Parts: sequence; C-alpha cells; structure tokens
Amino acid sequence: MPSSPPTLRRITVLSGGVGGARFIQGLLHGLRSGLVPGGSPDTEVTVVANTADDWWIHGLKVCPDLDTVMYTLGDGIDVERGWGRRDETWSARTELEAYGVEPTWFGLGDRDIATHLVRTQMLEAGFSLSQVTAALCRRWLSPLHGDTVTLLPMSDDRVETHIAVADPDSPSGRSVIHFQEYWVRLRAAVPAEAVLVVGQDAATPAPGVLEAIAGTDLVILPPSNPVVSVGTILGVPGIRDAVRATPAPVVGLSPIVGASHVHGMAAQVLTSIGVEVSAGAVGAHFGARSEGGVLDGWLVDSRDADQLARLEAAGLRAQAVPLMMSDPDATAAMAAAAVALASAGRA
Repeated sequence: MPSSPPTLRRITVLSGGVGGARFIQGLLHGLRSGLVPGGSPDTEVTVVANTADDWWIHGLKVCPDLDTVMYTLGDGIDVERGWGRRDETWSARTELEAYGVEPTWFGLGDRDIATHLVRTQMLEAGFSLSQVTAALCRRWLSPLHGDTVTLLPMSDDRVETHIAVADPDSPSGRSVIHFQEYWVRLRAAVPAEAVLVVGQDAATPAPGVLEAIAGTDLVILPPSNPVVSVGTILGVPGIRDAVRATPAPVVGLSPIVGASHVHGMAAQVLTSIGVEVSAGAVGAHFGARSEGGVLDGWLVDSRDADQLARLEAAGLRAQAVPLMMSDPDATAAMAAAAVALASAGRA
C-alpha cells in the first residue's frame, strides 16, 4: 500500500542561484496551491544559500546567490536574465567604464547597487552577513511570504571559490582566478583544471543553519550546481554531518539532463573533479546516506531513466520524472515528486 505523504511543517533547501531560486519559487507555488502533498501555505521553508560565489567589487560586497534567491522570491528578479533587478538601468556602469575602472566585464546595475551599498555599510558597521541578509529580506520576502520563508547564508565567514585554468604565460602553466572571472569574463569557455574553495576549512555554519537541517521534515538539494553551489554548502565544516544526521529524508534533483547541464557550468566543474557528466554520476557523487553520503533519494529527468538501475545499485531510491522548470506548475510537480520520493522511504 502506498505510504501517505508526511506532514510538511518545515522544509530546508540547500540552494545555489538561478536553478535553486526557480525551484524554490515553484516549491512555494506548490505549497500554496495544494500541488505539493503534505504541504500547506503555512509550511516554513528555510533556504541555506551558497556564499562562495561572493566577492568584493568597486568596494562593494556582492552576494550573487543570496541576491538571486532574494530577488526571485521577492518578485524583483529580471526573469529573462535570471539574475539582477527587473527594469534595471546601467548608468553607473557606463560612467565607471568611461573612467576606465576595471573590471569592466562585471557590471552592476543601478538598482542592484543599492542592495550592495546597504550590505557593505552594514558589514562595515559590524553586522554579520546573516544579520544583513535578514534586514534585506524584510524588504523582499516579508511582504510576500511573512514569516514562512527564511533565507540564510551558508556561513558568515568569507569563503570564495577560485578556479584553476591553463595559462601558458605562467611559470606553473596555470593561473587561479576568482569564480566570477571564470564564469562572467571567460564564460566558462575554457576547461576548469581544479576548483579551490578558499577559507572553507576554517568557516563555520551561519546561525540557524544546523538547526534548520536538524529540525526539518525534509531536506531538498535542488537542481543547483553540484560542485560550486550545493558542493560548497556541504563543504562548510558541520553542514555535511548535519545532513547525514538529520532524521528527515534528504532528496535531490539532478541538474544534469541528458548528459548536459541545463544552466551554468556544471559540466566543466564536474569534469575538473573527475565526475562523469550524467544524472547518475552526480547522484552517486553525493552518495547514499546508508553508504556515508548525503542522499536518500535522487530524481532524474525522464530522458535519463536508464540511470535508475545505477542509482539503486548505489543505495539510492531513484525515480525519473520531468525536470524542466518550464512554468510554476511544472516546477511544483518536481517538488511534489521529491516529496513522494521522500514518502516512499517511510513506507
């Protein structure tokens, strides 16, 4: 007999930027419309966001993944780009370029700059990144979601992802550049030879992160980059152990569909760590909790159904369902499938 869905009072999501934000948006739609079994409009959703993409530019602290989640859930995102503010203007960027101020390849929109100014001023006044994020979210999340959605940085400590790339002009034959330079300036068009997460070993989880994982009814790894988004969150000391120890089921959704990423540069960074670019390989990379990994279940796209036997052999419950986030209902259906897969483990 099929198991009934658990009552979802709390859900915790470990999220990157664009893919994670769109999934959470669909999850919230599903909770409010009744499309996600066991959930309700009162279900509390805590998002633990990657902050290893953060960097300082023009004296401002920029947190791309935190802001993408915040703007998306606050209905202020530029939907076409998937990042930044809607109805953005670029006067400051134009003036900086006229002065010849580098880097010219990374542009901040005028509306977006206001967010970074507030964040930087608060940080310099002694507030933590968690406190700053909570203050920013009072504008963006509270009006639409009340107290049901909480956005947390993975850590208040400075953690930065750097990418090693080939450089024939360097004595070592390679250079190490910030993730943003690899992604924005180079557009991930050259192979990533290694991923280096600076400061991660000394970082601690931000306040509330471990409690959210321990006290939740479901942990979801959305279709975010498995190496430089979800991977960096899990790499903060204490977070992986908390995911392994939580009594809640842990279910992930593959960001790889049909042997390629849907968005971003997952293929490049997976290759750099020696993981095959496939839905099955990414699930196996995260691993089953029964085998020391972090997952109980793993969803793959319908076109990757041939990966199910491999995943089940690795100790994972697995199912193939449509994983393209084409509209809110389709994304809510993905969230519902994650809940169903979690429920299957409680049968």
